[in-house]
Amino acid sequence: MPSPNRTPLVYVVDDDTDVLGSLRFLLETDGFCVRTFRSGEALLNAMTMGGVDCFVIDYKMPGMSGIDLASLLRRRDIDTPIILITGHPDSSIPAKAAVAGIRHVLVKPHVEDSLSSHIWDAINTERPSAS
Repeated sequence: MPSPNRTPLVYVVDDDTDVLGSLRFLLETDGFCVRTFRSGEALLNAMTMGGVDCFVIDYKMPGMSGIDLASLLRRRDIDTPIILITGHPDSSIPAKAAVAGIRHVLVKPHVEDSLSSHIWDAINTERPSAS
């Protein structure tokens, strides 16, 4: 959980540059620090894990899917909360997401309506407390 003196850092992964720009604007307006990536590979190549409070990952991307990326992050023992966003609602996605360690699945285009509250919920409830 971020300290009260630090702005939460969110990594957003989506292959659509318009969506990335929109989500960056939304989240920065809501007080988050945001880094964006156009693919799972780009995230993995550029990523330093320190300080990331939440990932927002698109489900369907060329190459590595959001589920594949989440699974890889979990295999690397990264316990940071992940929110999966999708424009392709399918009843099997929540089950696949749960197996990959994802608790939140949001459907585009209405992501903006609740994304920030889902991020705060994930940050405040999913991270192990530092004792």
